Amino acid sequence: MSDAVIDTLDIAILGAVFVGSAIYWFKDKLLGNNNGSKATARQPLVPLQKPNAPALKMGKPAKKTRDFVQKMKDTDKTIIFFYGSQTGTADDYAARLAKEGMQRYNLKTMTADLEDFDMNLLDTMPGDYLAVFVLATYGEGEPTDNAAEFWELLVAGEELPEFSLGDYEDPDKPLSNLSYVMFGLGNRTYEHYNSVCRRVDERLTTLGAKRIGERGEGDDDGSLEEDFLSWKDDMWKAVCDHLGIDYLTGSGGPRQATYKVIEHSEAEVQEFKKIYHGEHQEPKFMLGSRPTYDAKNPYAASIPVSRELFSDDAGRHCLHMEVDITGSGISYQAGDHVAVWPVNAEKEVEKLATIMNLTDKLDSVLSIANTDPTSTKLPFPVPTTYRTILRNYIDITAPPSRAFVGQLTPFAPSEESSKVFGVYGQDKEAFRINVADARRSLADSIEKIIGAGQKMEFPFDLLIESVPRLQARYYSISSSAKAHPTSIHLTAIVLEYQPDVAPDETIYGLATNYLHNVHDHINGEKVSAIKYEISGPKGGHLVGERGIKVPVHVRHSNFKLPRNSALPVIMIGPGTGVAPFRGFMQERAVDAKNGKKVGETVLFFGCRREDQDYMYKDEWPELTKDIPGAQIITAFSRQPGQPKTYVQHRMTEHKELIWDLIHNKGGYFYVCGDAKNMAREVNSKLVEIAVACGGLTEEKATTYVKELRSRGRYEEDVWS
Repeated sequence: MSDAVIDTLDIAILGAVFVGSAIYWFKDKLLGNNNGSKATARQPLVPLQKPNAPALKMGKPAKKTRDFVQKMKDTDKTIIFFYGSQTGTADDYAARLAKEGMQRYNLKTMTADLEDFDMNLLDTMPGDYLAVFVLATYGEGEPTDNAAEFWELLVAGEELPEFSLGDYEDPDKPLSNLSYVMFGLGNRTYEHYNSVCRRVDERLTTLGAKRIGERGEGDDDGSLEEDFLSWKDDMWKAVCDHLGIDYLTGSGGPRQATYKVIEHSEAEVQEFKKIYHGEHQEPKFMLGSRPTYDAKNPYAASIPVSRELFSDDAGRHCLHMEVDITGSGISYQAGDHVAVWPVNAEKEVEKLATIMNLTDKLDSVLSIANTDPTSTKLPFPVPTTYRTILRNYIDITAPPSRAFVGQLTPFAPSEESSKVFGVYGQDKEAFRINVADARRSLADSIEKIIGAGQKMEFPFDLLIESVPRLQARYYSISSSAKAHPTSIHLTAIVLEYQPDVAPDETIYGLATNYLHNVHDHINGEKVSAIKYEISGPKGGHLVGERGIKVPVHVRHSNFKLPRNSALPVIMIGPGTGVAPFRGFMQERAVDAKNGKKVGETVLFFGCRREDQDYMYKDEWPELTKDIPGAQIITAFSRQPGQPKTYVQHRMTEHKELIWDLIHNKGGYFYVCGDAKNMAREVNSKLVEIAVACGGLTEEKATTYVKELRSRGRYEEDVWS
């Protein structure tokens, strides 16, 4: 077949819309050169599918040009960085690695969202390619939403995964042609620390793939960023050795921008059909149906109710909010999570704009474009404004990465400040103390170095490229759809604290203080300590005098009540850890009223003082009255005149009850709240109870508790 015919087939097939049994011909290369860009649509991974292979899953058609196909054919060696990301960190790390590979070693790289690709075609990746997996673990060892399908294909099933070719030299090793790199993002306070990357790594090796270098594991309980940075240098050495590249010659050169900033004239602005002012993207419609709301397309939900749960003298605020989902098509179950999409506080927007000398053009319209013409995906929709980017689209509130701080060195306004940027970029201990542990935002970090009132202009494209996309924050839903089918309840303490390394500075939690502004608007008061612009794109989130909308979506969880309502449940939920258990209680109360047999239901709840922060105190009697054997066991750690008491202490006092419900009656055990201390101590306490009441040795008791977990009878919804 001639090259001309192949060219025609390349373009025709790439543009195909409906194909029953597909043959994707990518010449000799995978997806070719995207130079660090993100993939778009749902892409085939395969250069060729054999005629007798099973029918392939089809996604959206790839829209590529002849130039892209030609560029793809000219590719020498390609690395594809697949990411499984829930909050955007894995996505950010993949993009940073892809850019470093391109700039430092002149490699052809691209990043790829796992859910956008047909991963059953992984067996067809050419041998001179390299797959890099950057995979986050959340919850009870669960994959991220965008990695769920890949997880089902590769790990979840007991049988050999069904890849595309179906004809291998060794049928048990369908991935023998694949070389890969692995980095995981996890939190050591969780029992299933980095289990997603570990299990994917193990499965890939079992299926014949070859890992290049050591598997990297980041610990968010320590310093995820430092773990990533310390791993990647050794990783590049291994990759360079694998690809036959001199690691030492990859010294880099002048910075190559990933994005180009295009400022528009007034005449151009008049021609635009739409300018984005905080919208995430256009709603997605299935044929003949309502929009689909998810992490890429949140729903602007009305908040008809917001009330304070703590007393005036508690010194803190805790919000109970009700999210109206009437007519949205959104469904949920008790135990799921609701995601809230905040904006950055106005003081952060204004301070960074002042430092970068952007104040006079915050409302100017601009677009960004990829410097690689074959890349089409952007981090946010354009055209937009500088103000919108700083307020809605990038996370300027979080501390910047050490790598980004180091990149700011040449833009410092003085030699002295330039040295400090350089030190923070190289010295991880100096960076930890002055930026990470101090929890200073980007603007505060820069201001601390250059001095208040000083300006430091640096390329806006560097900011876009280096600061992660502003992501949703997740909260355990505190209601049951059986009791509240058209509303989702959330419970959140407004975060405000002074870090140990900077006791004179106050840190405000991004999303909870945003919600506090929403609460103020609904109730016609001014209580929140920091101002957010909550009106939404062009004021579209304001409804009447007090009405307000908040962008949300639901993330489904495995943290669920047993299917058999007659089984007992024990719930450990101090503080806002009580949120999902309020939903559990509502669900079991509805079941009992409807005549279902409901087992004993015991909640251990802890807070500081009964008169200040006993959440939902007035509701518990009504919720428990119809459930046989239901009881609330409280623990108050700062009750005047009483010793400090925590839920762990109450567990000891009620050890016979706990053992009876779990061991003799087949009950389920749930924990929600702090992972670092409380959840660990509760686990240890349950082991002690198994020793004391079950007569087990400590070793057998530990095994017993682990088996409860493996059988799904010990569930956690925890955070650090």
